[in-house]
Amino acid sequence: MNIPSELKYTKDHEWIKIDGDIATVGITDFAQSELGDIVYVEVETVGEELEREEVFGTVEAVKTVSDLFLPLTGEIAEFNETLEGDPELVNSDPYGEGWMVKIKMTDVSQIDDLLSADSYKELIGA
Repeated sequence: MNIPSELKYTKDHEWIKIDGDIATVGITDFAQSELGDIVYVEVETVGEELEREEVFGTVEAVKTVSDLFLPLTGEIAEFNETLEGDPELVNSDPYGEGWMVKIKMTDVSQIDDLLSADSYKELIGA
């Protein structure tokens, strides 16, 4: 199970990479393996300001559809449009080409509420 130590995590199995006031968000290796083959990623909230833990999109796998929850309050600045034609990148490269959205954070203090890699490993029993 790949859990990069430089990233932050949520209990909803999302990873967050912080770069200034921009946070890149995707789902973890654990989450994509639990979901199975991902066939569709939908994000229709680009340009919208959302609160932490609001649903910003959905990910559809062969077996199920799951909501995606925003880990930090902010504006959805960008959606990874590559996923429209190649959603399986979430399976093959969840921490790289399979990223989902970039958020312009409005409350950077919320970063302190995210899980470290070690805390996330404990959560999933890795």
